Amino acid sequence: MPAALGEVPDSRRSWVVAFVGAVAMVFTFGTPFSYGVFRQPFSDAIGVSPVALSSVFSVMLFTFFMGSGAVGVFAARLPARAVLLACAAATGLIAPSLYVVDSQLGLTVVFAVLGLALGSVFVLLASIVPRWFEARRGAATGLIFVGNGLGLAVLPPVWQYVLTQFGVDRGFLLVMTATAIAFALAGVTCRRPQWADQAAATVGDLLEWVGGLLGTRTFQLLFVGIGLAFAWYQLLAAYAVDLFASRGLTEPNAAAAFGLIGGVSIISRIGSGYLTDFVSSERAFLGSIACSAVGIALLFVPQLPALAAGIFLIGLGLGGCATLYIPVLMGIYGPERDTAIIGVFNVAIGSSALAMPPLGAASIAYTGGYTAALVLTFGVTVVAFWATVAGTTAS
Repeated sequence: MPAALGEVPDSRRSWVVAFVGAVAMVFTFGTPFSYGVFRQPFSDAIGVSPVALSSVFSVMLFTFFMGSGAVGVFAARLPARAVLLACAAATGLIAPSLYVVDSQLGLTVVFAVLGLALGSVFVLLASIVPRWFEARRGAATGLIFVGNGLGLAVLPPVWQYVLTQFGVDRGFLLVMTATAIAFALAGVTCRRPQWADQAAATVGDLLEWVGGLLGTRTFQLLFVGIGLAFAWYQLLAAYAVDLFASRGLTEPNAAAAFGLIGGVSIISRIGSGYLTDFVSSERAFLGSIACSAVGIALLFVPQLPALAAGIFLIGLGLGGCATLYIPVLMGIYGPERDTAIIGVFNVAIGSSALAMPPLGAASIAYTGGYTAALVLTFGVTVVAFWATVAGTTAS
């Protein structure tokens, strides 16, 4: 009985979990999507071309989404604290690794481990924190995704600063140490509440359940739609800093402008919960994809006012997509297997992540400009919109 144990929904303990989870969330998305900042400093340090290095960062995104997706399917059977502390330990262990790693292969291993740790923490916190709430669940979910958006805003310029001031080895050590500490605090604090049902399904049951999903039209369409609803940002992150610099911004200001997308996304992360009081989560999610598409279209215009408007609209779209895809999935599949369903669809996001950074870098390298990359990014949002409409209609 939760009350007898001093645990009730929407309590002070619930808000402590949500706050610590939000702090940890700052480090989950911010680093993987700073890879546009990483390319040149890591290229100079390792002696590998930026285009070749894009494959390293695509592996990081792949393990972030796809590897953590697999963890998400089965993590409901594991103690959340143990998994979170394991992720903190893994992050701490790789923090000094760049003092000895001097090859593309070694760097790939380091970033693969990092992506898996960051993604696993995201999946667990995104599913655990809302379970501590009933009346204020929307506000609590918004809080952890504000942390997520804050990371997208803060981490790119932070990485730009530490890599410039301290170099690749020490800069990586500093940020990874802070990340490990935040994850350790989450591991100590964030667990499933006593009243939340622990998964009783066996591995075989889970695999059978996933196999049953694969044959449904709703799942197939949503798998494409959800995956591509994030693919456009994975693609944009590969070249956005360079694109903004080509429009006349200095490198630090270009990194800050890219971070501003994450900063603006905080507005829609907070507002998404309130918006769904008036329209369905599916309609709000589709509106977010459309907002992103309009913002990307504005990036074709070389003038700085259009760039500023594009950044604002892209940020609003990104925040809505990131916050609303979980309510969309919970509305279609129910909350009973919350961690598992988030994990399954993170596999979709990971599948696209493996291709997007190399595609973005290669399109720019071989065309000598950004038009092809922008056309591809815009096209991805259009397909994401169509597949999501078809998938939610089929449900």
